[in-house]
Amino acid sequence: MQELSGSKHFVAYITANKWMAAAIGFIVLLRFSFIGIMGAMPQDAYYYFYGQHFALSYFDHPPAIAWILRAFTDLLGSHVFVIKLADTLVTIGTLLAFYTLARCFLPKERAWNGLLLLGATLMITILSLVSTPDVPLLLFWTLSLIAVYRAVFEQRKAYWIWAGIAMGLAFDSKYTAVFLPAGAVLFLLLSGQHRRYLWSPWFFASILFFFITILPVVIWNVDNNFASFRFQSSERVGGIEFRPLDFFGVIGHQAAILLPVLFFALLYYVYRLVRKYGWHIHRISARPLFLLCFFIPIFAIFLLISPIYWVKINWMMPAYITGIIWVSTWITFKYVRWQWICSLVIHLALAVEIVFYPVPIHSDDTMIGWKGLGAGVKTLAKEYPDDFIFSADDYKTSAMLNLYLGRMVYSRNIIGENALQFDFIGTDIHALKGKNALFINSLTDVNDDVDEREFVEEELTPYFSTIRSLPPIIVTQHGRVVRKFLVYRCMDYQPPQGENDPRHLKK
Repeated sequence: MQELSGSKHFVAYITANKWMAAAIGFIVLLRFSFIGIMGAMPQDAYYYFYGQHFALSYFDHPPAIAWILRAFTDLLGSHVFVIKLADTLVTIGTLLAFYTLARCFLPKERAWNGLLLLGATLMITILSLVSTPDVPLLLFWTLSLIAVYRAVFEQRKAYWIWAGIAMGLAFDSKYTAVFLPAGAVLFLLLSGQHRRYLWSPWFFASILFFFITILPVVIWNVDNNFASFRFQSSERVGGIEFRPLDFFGVIGHQAAILLPVLFFALLYYVYRLVRKYGWHIHRISARPLFLLCFFIPIFAIFLLISPIYWVKINWMMPAYITGIIWVSTWITFKYVRWQWICSLVIHLALAVEIVFYPVPIHSDDTMIGWKGLGAGVKTLAKEYPDDFIFSADDYKTSAMLNLYLGRMVYSRNIIGENALQFDFIGTDIHALKGKNALFINSLTDVNDDVDEREFVEEELTPYFSTIRSLPPIIVTQHGRVVRKFLVYRCMDYQPPQGENDPRHLKK
């Protein structure tokens, strides 16, 4: 194909196959339309809540996603579509950075193949529409790899500084970014011709700028008894349990977010790599070794621990940046077309689910019904203006109500339980003593509220003199009930008195 530059090359590359052009155009249009059509997800609301309580860092995660959402909503308004627009624009930046990185390793046509493989994935749709720490992580991860490549392979010393800063910003996005400096060190150790950089002053300068850039996260943790570091490390170990079938669950959800064509291509070429090289890693040439050092460790570690620890769907995402570039060395345009056929089918199904909701989701991790809840609770708040409002799931209902009501809605801290970031915003729950409250309880199944009523009787009664059931908030869509929220009015709140409170010890 004749060498063209930039967008002209892309147009020529795609229009050579009109079906592909139509599929790409349709899916891109869908993604942009979802910005306005989709309601908020609980993650959107939670990280928006982060941003509204601006801090150097936060309990669950570092601050990058919160800072981004705060900047966008301050500039354009606190609307759901603004939150999703922020995610989309950052993800577009990731795609551009990915193509730049791919061109470092691949000829132009193969780099476009890689971009198209990545662009078709459900992973990109998730990143562009749901606010998570992975949104900025993938951008800064990719920029870090570009900087390290320039520093190592092009001997451009100043890029060691940019690499340290970019890695620091990735860490300020999510703790998974520790795999970035680890991958860089692993590559330098394994590549004999580049090992000298380990003793280079520029490499140490990179480390210095990395630590300078992550200072907000470190300072916050020092000020808060290392709460976030402990939560993401030692406290996670409690989830270990031998469940061998979870391995296949991880295979399934990773195949879903990458689409089967790409995911099983990765598995196939990893298998070929192992057969060819075994433990003789030193025989792999420097450029593919670089890509593998940022792909194989993350991919293999999470795959190996999956039988004993549930690996979340997004944990492997950073590994796929270099993994996709690596397999694009061999994947031809025929398989790119199959990737987009899968993508078209899945995105059509996703569009039907978002618009018509034919398959109920028995989970709070959905965009369905929350806006209706917000409207219902606004009406209740007018009827009981002096009552405070709280919920007691992990964070979802409280965060969504914070977003839609524009006022403080409390969480599990009201009943003396850990409440994630709600514990770190300086709330004085003792100031609520003697007040009445509205308790909102989300049902994951609209037909099952027995367990939820038992929770109210067992967990709330010790903190209130009287609890009275109010009519539930029913949310309908296309003539059928899609969400149900139980509502209780709780009288005369008596806050917990610390860890020695007998009510807390009873739990």
